[in-house]
Amino acid sequence: MSGGTNVKQNTTLNGTVTGNTASRVVSGSNAISGESFSGASGLPTVIQNTGSNVLIQNATVVNVQFTP
Repeated sequence: MSGGTNVKQNTTLNGTVTGNTASRVVSGSNAISGESFSGASGLPTVIQNTGSNVLIQNATVVNVQFTP
């Protein structure tokens, strides 16, 4: 695409978790240290999961408009 192209994007997340069971589940530590993002650039994304019947959905939409 070239500059000036009009782009429209809709993001819809529709997740469902049903009928799951968890028995005798032991979850571990779920932590982010102070240096986790050291030197990061752009749009860092963190997804943490306990591992116990978790539905993870993630979407990032970035709209950048440059005007003279």
